[in-house]
Amino acid sequence: MAAALKPGETCAADIVDLSHDGRGVARIDGKAVFVAGALPGERVIVAIGKRRRRMDEARLVEIVSASADRVAPRCAHFGVCGGCSLQHLAPAAQLAAKQAQLLQDLERIGGVRPERVLAPVAGPSWAYRRRARLGVRFVHKKGRVLAGFRERDQPYLADLRRCEVLAGGLADLPAELAALIDTLSIRERLPQVEVAVGDEAAALVFRVLEAPPPQDLQKLEEFGRRRGLQIHLQSGGIDSIRPLGAAPPPLRYLIDGFAVAIEFGPSDFIQVNGRINAAMVAAAAQHLQAEAGDSVLDLFCGLGNFTLALAGRAARITGVDGDPQLVDRARANAVLNGIGNATFHTDNLFAPAGFGSWAALRYDRLLLDPPRAGAREAVLQMAHWGPRRVVYISCHPASMARDAGVLVASQGYRLIAAGVMDMFAHTTHVESIAVFERRA
Repeated sequence: MAAALKPGETCAADIVDLSHDGRGVARIDGKAVFVAGALPGERVIVAIGKRRRRMDEARLVEIVSASADRVAPRCAHFGVCGGCSLQHLAPAAQLAAKQAQLLQDLERIGGVRPERVLAPVAGPSWAYRRRARLGVRFVHKKGRVLAGFRERDQPYLADLRRCEVLAGGLADLPAELAALIDTLSIRERLPQVEVAVGDEAAALVFRVLEAPPPQDLQKLEEFGRRRGLQIHLQSGGIDSIRPLGAAPPPLRYLIDGFAVAIEFGPSDFIQVNGRINAAMVAAAAQHLQAEAGDSVLDLFCGLGNFTLALAGRAARITGVDGDPQLVDRARANAVLNGIGNATFHTDNLFAPAGFGSWAALRYDRLLLDPPRAGAREAVLQMAHWGPRRVVYISCHPASMARDAGVLVASQGYRLIAAGVMDMFAHTTHVESIAVFERRA
């Protein structure tokens, strides 16, 4: 057997797969080798890097034969910035890779296969991101402030001028923020800026580790006026966020096709891609198949994104979430939209023993939209609630696959359909939807 290649040595390799983090996968001397920037179907030259017991890493040196799905990245910072890792892969191929990952996870982790694979839901690939958290740092060696996302696989901030996926005409925001913060006296005490974009307005939340003096406040206010942005300061936890100057009107977005408006605060969770969110709500309504006399349960309801859109298709709908601030906003959104058949409760959905009176009822339909951890504790209550249909929206296919296995193996359901949605184009994030029906 030939001696194993040493770090720094080069060789030719065929890329046979795409890893969950977007790297090409080759097999060299029978061992998996991960190559950032390489795509399936390509013949490449790589330089061996880190070696591990089960897998190695390598650096892409040359593309000998390119994939037909390879495209030129639009962003000048691609390959350095860690915000996007798939800009070199055509959008349709990105979705196909995410669909393959979802189906693989369902079978490998959950031991289930959907009876039908749904067509991927595509949306805008650029200028779509309406929530972002930008890091800020004054770098002494450069003598200036950087603002943006971290470098790929590094703890350092990338030196960004633009971000092509930021919504609301904010592509130039990294450079603008860096220039602004560089003029502030507290430039070394301002570690991040959160971005929130509504349909008609956008807001920035500046995290400040000490109170800005009047001259800094004046510069921040002027920047907000010039760019048409709401400016907020955050001195501590989420509860410390305050607007700079008079309180602006709430941010809001409309859910197309449902005549529902959702108001939200600059730090509230909203789905990142507005067009995909509207398509996702429509898909949930289609697959839930709620009827006029039905009772619907929406777990992890947040601001009421799904709850209020679905309210017009059921007799009553109950939303539950663990964040009391979001639940309060959901109630206010119900009033804003004149919806009277939606009720909301605050409960820790990871602690069934403490569930309130809502949990003692039966429901005809049930929607789940949990965080990355999934909804295992809620899923184990499914037989008690007895919904005929369950729609599961997931931001993490592995946890959803685990929960799907439980629903099918022990809760009496069939996995009748599953598919992906392009919530985060150009990233390896996989947003998916699964539809379950109670077995007769």
